[in-house]
Amino acid sequence: MGVKSFFHEVKANVSPSRLFKALITDAPNVVPKFAPLPITSIDISGGGVVHAGCIMQTNFKDGTHMKYKVDAIDIENNVCKYTLIEGVQLGDKFEKIVYDVKFEASDDEGCVFKQTSEYHTKGDVETIEEEIKQQTIGVFKACDQYLTANPHVCA
Repeated sequence: MGVKSFFHEVKANVSPSRLFKALITDAPNVVPKFAPLPITSIDISGGGVVHAGCIMQTNFKDGTHMKYKVDAIDIENNVCKYTLIEGVQLGDKFEKIVYDVKFEASDDEGCVFKQTSEYHTKGDVETIEEEIKQQTIGVFKACDQYLTANPHVCA
């Protein structure tokens, strides 16, 4: 088993708190509205509120799903660490994928999204950073565009 780490930093037009809310704390209500993949729902264990230790399950129209465990969350500082623990995306190559995300204010009232991803591999697996980067940036940009077009969402 090995660990491959990647860091991504992307600029957004909306505030850190709005983006954090849309992608993390209010994800079940917001993400299915803009996601580039056909998501039917996002379910949260333990009362429906995102908190450390909860499991979030993203369900897709084709019947597949992904399960994430929220390891740590700091709503006040727009920081979250979570782990992909189950889903077809892991395949036979990955044990788990750990994401550490932070949304920081920028000088122009927008924000900077920073993400470190740790891919815990099964054996010797080559990952392609560009593919990983495009997936991350695709979801992020789709959310930024959705929030920009809908200023009342997560306001």
